[in-house]
Amino acid sequence: MPYRPKSTMEQWRILQAVVDAGGYAQAADLLNKSQSSLNHAVAKLQYQLGVELLEVKGRKAFLTPAGEVMLRRSRLLTQQIEDLELLASNINVGWEPEIRIAVELVYPKQILYRALAKFHPLSRGSRIQIIDTVITGSTEMILEHKADLVIAASPSVPRGYIGEPLSVTQMFPVVGKNHSLAQQSSLDLNELSQHLQIVIRDTASKPKDVGWLRAEQRWTVNNFFEAIDILKNGIGFCWLPEFLICDLIKDGTLKRLPMTQSSARAVPLALVTPKEETLGPGSRQLRELLLAEHKNE
Repeated sequence: MPYRPKSTMEQWRILQAVVDAGGYAQAADLLNKSQSSLNHAVAKLQYQLGVELLEVKGRKAFLTPAGEVMLRRSRLLTQQIEDLELLASNINVGWEPEIRIAVELVYPKQILYRALAKFHPLSRGSRIQIIDTVITGSTEMILEHKADLVIAASPSVPRGYIGEPLSVTQMFPVVGKNHSLAQQSSLDLNELSQHLQIVIRDTASKPKDVGWLRAEQRWTVNNFFEAIDILKNGIGFCWLPEFLICDLIKDGTLKRLPMTQSSARAVPLALVTPKEETLGPGSRQLRELLLAEHKNE
């Protein structure tokens, strides 16, 4: 036999109102119902559950110990119902249930997180999925419309798509403090290419050999944090974004290589909307918040 609830959401909402308002009379005014109807609803709830939830002392209603537990759990339940109903309403008017954001790994995500913090109260229950992309993986996200918003390195923006400029990330070649190159006073690209390079895996389904990959010896990892851990062990060099390594360079954990040319690489980043014509209202709202955060930088 399928389970049949003994109580209704309306009964739990009435109980919450009686407790929050401090009594039946006050709750009746708030809910625009008669006091007798509230008394009946709570009495019926207690009878159906076989548990005393409220006791009246004078003109005030007080929770019993069991009532405190049940009320706390009921608030979670009614909030979930409200969220579910709101989500259904949002879907009905076109507000997307999920927003997918693809983010190039060299982008400083703290700016995105600030925009998301402002978006959260406005999100109407939309889930957010953040997808890390690297090199041609960003291009693939745009061309195949796999994300609502894509933060990509400008060279990765394919022809026919427009990117809204966001920021520029500076990339530096670095090694761990115990690497032999850490003692060099100058170094050119040909010398550097003779050493092991730590590279970040391209996230495209069919990655291409692009970027600053002149070294024949390469180890490939999934993200910058894995690369940094390897560098700390005195193994290899890697091009890393300034925002990730500035503190590590200051405390001497990593050393920036003294290149005679190309000592830094500038990576301009842009915000791309792969499917502008079908972009949902939530994605539009988040896009505006993100662009506003960059204007305030």
